[in-house]
Amino acid sequence: MNRLELVASIAERDALRYTPAGVPIVSAKLQHDSRQVEAKTERLVELEIPAVAAGEIAGRFNQAELGSTHHFTGFLARKNRNSKSLVFHIIDF
Repeated sequence: MNRLELVASIAERDALRYTPAGVPIVSAKLQHDSRQVEAKTERLVELEIPAVAAGEIAGRFNQAELGSTHHFTGFLARKNRNSKSLVFHIIDF
């Protein structure tokens, strides 16, 4: 299963664009900060993750305020076919 849930804020967002097939798409960077317990030790977790919203969700995501925090759900996939970099594909928030 490939499912990711993340509470994060919208740190950056590109302009809404359209694929050649006419599908709306928005790229962004999400910022997450939390404290997690690992091996009975608390650690501070800070990360920035590239994200993309496509289709109907792209319109809603494009309207969300920069800096606002949301509970995002989605999955991870390669940035492109030959890339080793991952992108979080948002399916709901």
